[in-house]
Amino acid sequence: MMHKYKISEAKTCLVDKHIAFIGDSRIRQLFYSFVKIINPQFKEEGNKHENIPFEDKAASVKVDFLWHPEVNGSMKQCIKVWTEDSVLKPHVIIAGAATWSIKIHNGSEEALSQYKMNITSIAPLLEKLATTSDVYWVLQDPVYEDLLSENRKMITNEKIDAYNEAAVSILNSSTRTSKSNVKMFSVSKLIAQETIMESLDGLHLPESSRETSAMILMNVNCNKVVKPVDGSCCQPRPPLTLIQKLAACFFTLSIIGYFIFYVIHRNAHRKNKPCTDLESGEEKKNIINTPVSSSEILLQSFCKLGLIMAYFYMCDRANLFMKENKFYTHSSFFIPIIYILVLGVFYNENTKETKVLNREQTDEWKGWMQLVILIYHISGASTFLPVYMHIRVLVAAYLFQTGYGHFSYFWIKGDFGIHRVCQVLFRLNFLVVVLCIVMDRPYQFYYFVPLVTVWFMVIYVTLALWPQITQKKANGNVFWYLGLLLKLGLLLLCIWFLAHSQGAFEKIFSLWPLSKCFELEGSVYEWWFRWRLDRYVVFHGVLFAFIYLALQRRQILSEGKGEPLFSNKISTFLLFVSVVSFLTYSIWASSCKNKADCNELHPSVSVVQIVAFILIRNIPGYARSIYSSFFAWFGKISLELFICQYHIWLAADTRGILVLIPGNPTLNIIVSTFIFVCVAHEISQITTDLAQVVIPKDNPSLFRRLACTLAFFGGVLILSTIQDKSRL
Repeated sequence: MMHKYKISEAKTCLVDKHIAFIGDSRIRQLFYSFVKIINPQFKEEGNKHENIPFEDKAASVKVDFLWHPEVNGSMKQCIKVWTEDSVLKPHVIIAGAATWSIKIHNGSEEALSQYKMNITSIAPLLEKLATTSDVYWVLQDPVYEDLLSENRKMITNEKIDAYNEAAVSILNSSTRTSKSNVKMFSVSKLIAQETIMESLDGLHLPESSRETSAMILMNVNCNKVVKPVDGSCCQPRPPLTLIQKLAACFFTLSIIGYFIFYVIHRNAHRKNKPCTDLESGEEKKNIINTPVSSSEILLQSFCKLGLIMAYFYMCDRANLFMKENKFYTHSSFFIPIIYILVLGVFYNENTKETKVLNREQTDEWKGWMQLVILIYHISGASTFLPVYMHIRVLVAAYLFQTGYGHFSYFWIKGDFGIHRVCQVLFRLNFLVVVLCIVMDRPYQFYYFVPLVTVWFMVIYVTLALWPQITQKKANGNVFWYLGLLLKLGLLLLCIWFLAHSQGAFEKIFSLWPLSKCFELEGSVYEWWFRWRLDRYVVFHGVLFAFIYLALQRRQILSEGKGEPLFSNKISTFLLFVSVVSFLTYSIWASSCKNKADCNELHPSVSVVQIVAFILIRNIPGYARSIYSSFFAWFGKISLELFICQYHIWLAADTRGILVLIPGNPTLNIIVSTFIFVCVAHEISQITTDLAQVVIPKDNPSLFRRLACTLAFFGGVLILSTIQDKSRL
């Protein structure tokens, strides 16, 4: 992956550095493109066959081009001076030449022999420089022979390959003790193989290609200093933190403990196998299948989780696998979308119940939305604004379901006990907490989980605070409905205030220990931006649930199998309005010209398309009676899919794509996707199993577990604070 360096980043990396380019006109091209990263206004002017200096005094950066078109005594003398004078010696040296030798000597074999002799004499000097400086030998780019002028016709690709082979063999064998320190810069050659036909003269690369080569050169030199997330080359593996080491020890012990437990249990099982009665010839059963103990569930779950986390670390931290940039095309986004929609329609079944937003339907909704979001992420479709705006609606729809689902539960059940709260918080946060520890990521990095967690707590606190108003209580006295509406009105007022008062919002979430959860790169701005982007949609979900349950209670809705939701006339009218509203929003989103302006309107208008979709999906009785089992399956693991994609499907913290199988993108996607989905499904099962053990139903045991959990997080926060101070 290549990071595109900004001017400020380049200057920060190259401060107090001296870079020297030495060679022919192709090296001069690379020099100009490199300098333009630091100063885009730098002009390509002056005598081309002379030395060209560049200096940025403010950043204390010096870049020189030294005209030495042949590998000869002149170039050797220049390099020799650097080996003898540590003051003049550049920090980075980029050298290369060959085409002038081919041209001047008409491509003769004698010229190649002389080139080999000259580069052999220069090799020890370059090797000596490479012990303290970064030295790169630029391999010669191919030419486009049909475009070459008559005086360059002797520069053939066959000759260039021979000169490159000579340079590689001599420079790589210039040291007897170990591998050569002189690095071969071959990427320009690879780029030229694809783009040289766009050259103006057949010899020099087009501007876009040499800009790419210069940017790669900047990545090679600066990634280890700037450490950009989307620059995967040349960066050392990040050192393990103390928390990561402790996590590794814990998972290792869990794996060893489970295997010991398994061996002991297996041996015991063998001893208690049914034995044959010698007199009757019948088998006697000595044991009864015992239920699985809590300790076995814990050991097995943490064993599997430890192996999975090792895979996570290898994929996105250990530099074992390559990563590649995303390149958006319409086909890379829309063709997979069409494919999964066809699959989803093909696998359909009857629902167990025909209520609005029944369980199968909400799982289906989550499933197809999650698949669309995954395709959006891997295709890099965020660069296409109409797609971005529609994906924003899908994220809002998830939050809408959060408001709808949690309000419905508390309103109908009236269960405000701590057990329910712990179950939901564990289900939402378990995987993210483990990943924060193993992958050394802040909690806010997985932004969607903090969003749904905070909104769940907001709904819970709103309804649990005195007076606790439930459907049962409100049915007994209509004034309780007014009390609930008053609560919701106050909630809306608080949302509006925090959305328009960034300072108040930041003061709340900058308090320790909240700051440890919601800061990203030392600021809570990203959290405020994410929260504000969908600030009203959870409230819309709560309001929709309240209205729907009130209508259902008064038997205004017809939710029988095959029946339209309302009378035929009202159903037809609402269906027409919903379709028009749905299409109107899509037309508006597709016509967006400015992302910032559209994001400002999004919180207020996204509910239009969400409610329109719900009505279209539920008004016709036949549509409410079926669901896609394909989408519903993915919907049940949608949370795990959303989180796991960060590290084992995408890479470099979602900026790139994980490459398990280089050179075959289609096979790579198939293999990585299969592993990714299997892992997400397994983690979902592990979370369910652990929740049953970790969150007991009896309050005394639960409070003891909560005390242990608070102590654990307290320890993690203290260790994290110590680590942050040591990094400064």
